[in-house]
Amino acid sequence: KEEDIQMMLVCKTHLGTRNADHRMKRYVFRRTNEGIHIVHLGKCWEKIMVAARIMVAIENPSDILVASQRPYASRAVLKFSQYTGATSLAGRWMPGTLTNQITSKY
Repeated sequence: KEEDIQMMLVCKTHLGTRNADHRMKRYVFRRTNEGIHIVHLGKCWEKIMVAARIMVAIENPSDILVASQRPYASRAVLKFSQYTGATSLAGRWMPGTLTNQITSKY
C-alpha cells in the first residue's frame, strides 16, 4: 500500500482542481493557499482496491466499460482497456449510449 501511494505522489495524482463537488468533499485532504484541493490518497487507494476486486470477479473483461469525457483522461482509458480487454468510451459520447439498444456502440 505504501509504495503504491508513493508512486501516486510521484505521478501527482493527489492534485485536484479549484472546484470540488460536494460529493468529493470526503476525499479532499486539504486545500492549498492557491485554492487547489489535495486529494486524500489513502481513501483513493482503498476505492481503487475495491474496484479491482470487482473487476477480477467479472469473467468476461469485455463486459467492463471504462468511460471518461475529460480529454486528459482519454489516454488512460484507452491504455487501461488495451491491457485489460475492457470496452472503452473516451471523449464525448451520445446520450443513450448505455441505454439505447439500437445504437451501434451498445
